[in-house]
Amino acid sequence: MQVRRLPLFLIAFLTLAPVMARAASAQTAPTPPAEGGKAEIVLRRSDAADPAASARWAIAIHGGAGVIEKTMPEPEKREYVQSLEAALKIGRDVLAAGGTSLDAVEKVVRFLEDDPRFNAGKGAVFTHDGTHELDAAIMDGRDLSCGSVAGLKTVRNPVSLARLVMERSEHVFFVGDGAERFADQMKVERVDQKYFFTQRRHDQWQEALQKERQGSGDASPDRKRGTVGAAALDVHGNLAAATSTGGMTNKRFGRLGDVPIIGAGTYANNRTAAISATGWGEKFIRHTVAHDISALMEYGGLTLQQAADRVIHGKLDKGDGGIVAVARDGSIALVFNSEGMFRGAADAGGRFEVRIWE
Repeated sequence: MQVRRLPLFLIAFLTLAPVMARAASAQTAPTPPAEGGKAEIVLRRSDAADPAASARWAIAIHGGAGVIEKTMPEPEKREYVQSLEAALKIGRDVLAAGGTSLDAVEKVVRFLEDDPRFNAGKGAVFTHDGTHELDAAIMDGRDLSCGSVAGLKTVRNPVSLARLVMERSEHVFFVGDGAERFADQMKVERVDQKYFFTQRRHDQWQEALQKERQGSGDASPDRKRGTVGAAALDVHGNLAAATSTGGMTNKRFGRLGDVPIIGAGTYANNRTAAISATGWGEKFIRHTVAHDISALMEYGGLTLQQAADRVIHGKLDKGDGGIVAVARDGSIALVFNSEGMFRGAADAGGRFEVRIWE
């Protein structure tokens, strides 16, 4: 009797079919019952089809670093905490709703510019001549777009003008009269210099003038520090940072600090992190603090926390200030070497906290 041979492809199918069936069964089968009689289903990454499950966002904010006395009266402390919480909620709500990191940091900084407790916008310090000169910067980590303004005297919210520089001009940095003329074209809200007045900042200025006349040095060890800022990651994977300040009490001759200097006080790069700094501006410029942290991550393989610690604690002097930052993976760093730093952080995992000291 003649024996008919099966085709090779059919032989292969019949041989592999039982193996494939067992493998498929193993992928969906429950694990052996755990103690207590319950079985757990092991899910592969592909089983979690909901894209929202992997969506993440994070934000860090600050209201300045420096000599913040722990003997601060309790009512004053509560006011600072409430202001930080309100600012953090603004950023959180933008990001949780799927908004952009740029919108989040701008809105947070605008809020803090309008709060007289902080050295930016409404609460800006006085120059030697008794005026107010404001600086701000913003940066988009997607393509390194950025905008900076400095020496503003009539713009209520400098951070928003900085964003317009980034988005509505071919330039990066406008200063003084030129920045004011750009503000005219952009039709941003303007205010009289009296708007920026606060009695506390006026008293600090008078104290600084008196110390200067007496030749006894700084009126306050904290006069070189004071800024507001934010750094954020949105659910689209994009980073952004923004910073704003009134500068240094009793500053002269159009002095600028680190805030509007991209890479010193403000930086964002989707490859690494978004960083906003606060402290003694001259020191942060000399060490290009914000960019240095990013570079240590990109070229040195350090985590955000490791890079920030190395720069703030290893390169700057004690008391110089600090940074808030968010990395591309959503991790947050709040690092300072001064006595305190007004700061807050929130993320998609439910974190929501504000602190001043430890």
